[in-house]
Amino acid sequence: MSEKEDYAIVLDYLPYGYPMEKHTNPIAQAIGIKTFSLLELIPRRGVTLETKEKVYIGPDKRDKIYYIAGRLHREKLTETAKIQLQEFVEAVVGEQEKTFVEFFNNAQAINTRLHQLELLPGFGKKHTKEVMDARKEKAFESFEDIKARVKSVPDPKKAIEKRFIEELTVRQRFNLFTH
Repeated sequence: MSEKEDYAIVLDYLPYGYPMEKHTNPIAQAIGIKTFSLLELIPRRGVTLETKEKVYIGPDKRDKIYYIAGRLHREKLTETAKIQLQEFVEAVVGEQEKTFVEFFNNAQAINTRLHQLELLPGFGKKHTKEVMDARKEKAFESFEDIKARVKSVPDPKKAIEKRFIEELTVRQRFNLFTH
């Protein structure tokens, strides 16, 4: 059913655990590369992790991670983790531009009153209609193509990045990019 993560990117490493909690064991805040799940990872004894480090968390022997403590609650994200998350999302959206442009080509109505495109920050009914009219003529090929053909819309790359961050840090009724 749910996809399993094999790798995660360390967003923050707390060598002494969370400052306000009794436990002083090291913990890492991380994000899964496939499902974009926020995770708490417990490193092996004697292992120090770096922010942005890619660590193996799959089913086989893990060299740096002892175990996955569980999901990281968005309220617990450290300021460092939030900054790293922003950079991670910008990189993912840049690297997977094709996937996100496909979102603009294939986004559907959620119900009779709300369209997936309207969940993007800055996109209202007017922008949604303009995007849908433009994609009827020809599918979009890139973020630049969207900007060139639908002049009035907010920057599509930035809108996707913003929505992505919102889904990871603030509870949403509908998620477009995260589980």
